[in-house]
Amino acid sequence: MKIEFLSNTNTKDISISNEVFSKEFNESLIHQALVSFMAVSRQGSSKQKNRSEVRGGGKKPYRQKGTGRARAGTIRSPLWRGGGVTFASRPKNFNKKINKKMYRAAIKSIFSELVRQNRLVAIEKPVLSKPKTKDIANFLNQFSLSKVLIITEELDTNLYLSARNIPNVDVITYREINPVNLLKPQKVAVTSKALKHIEEWING
Repeated sequence: MKIEFLSNTNTKDISISNEVFSKEFNESLIHQALVSFMAVSRQGSSKQKNRSEVRGGGKKPYRQKGTGRARAGTIRSPLWRGGGVTFASRPKNFNKKINKKMYRAAIKSIFSELVRQNRLVAIEKPVLSKPKTKDIANFLNQFSLSKVLIITEELDTNLYLSARNIPNVDVITYREINPVNLLKPQKVAVTSKALKHIEEWING
């Protein structure tokens, strides 16, 4: 299987692995991977104190009888101002487990669908001597890439800093690939070296 290779010098096709990029589109599996990935980002950190956790209230506020007031054993009762919450919220773990094999299969399915829709292209990694947005913008315009995710084999600070101010353009390494950032852009541009790493990673 081959995909288009975009280069400043010439445009040609590059071979990719059928094992990774020719799988059927498995919507339910991709949905599970998306839910699992997005659930991890939920904090679930809401926390309130119940009557046993609020500081103070160890002493009975007044005597049991003879005051004309309702009986009270502590000033930290939920009925009192400053008291604990009756049904206090607790931190919640929203994580949804998915096996590594299933997760990698979902990534394969996404990549395969990108190939079928002609949304996956290989690129020659831009060489930048310093961060300059104009240079990377010209590179993208040359190949009509607007809403694009660029995947590299390693972190390139100059490339990242040059692209971060361009709307709808993201730069990540192959280690940061996830279902969300693969499905979001119009095009996914991968360097030839990153493609090899992706094939090795997915095949385990």
